[in-house]
Amino acid sequence: MTTRTTLPLADETACCSPVTGGVLDVEEAQRLARMFKALGDPTRVRLLSIIAAGADREACICDLTEPVGLSQPTVSHHMKQLVDAGLVTREQRGRWAFYRVVDETLASLGAALTP
Repeated sequence: MTTRTTLPLADETACCSPVTGGVLDVEEAQRLARMFKALGDPTRVRLLSIIAAGADREACICDLTEPVGLSQPTVSHHMKQLVDAGLVTREQRGRWAFYRVVDETLASLGAALTP
């Protein structure tokens, strides 16, 4: 004869990330997918790393073209994808655009995968 023991359920929100902790609602899944999609391009990952490594975790668009070997319009396109995903912010200063890493967004993205 087999004896069954009922174990208490753990609080999933305390130990599990959104992706592995249960079913995501549609809005949260879309938000995370938008961020991961933006980082699905190696150039965008490099751009984000260049900005994060810069002074004050920001960089001018004029300083981003040479390291990735792309034209300014192409880099601007990639940066728009990162801005739209909420990974960086854009600030216009005169004729130049400056980008800054959004640390809270990166932290939430990392937390989404951390069990």
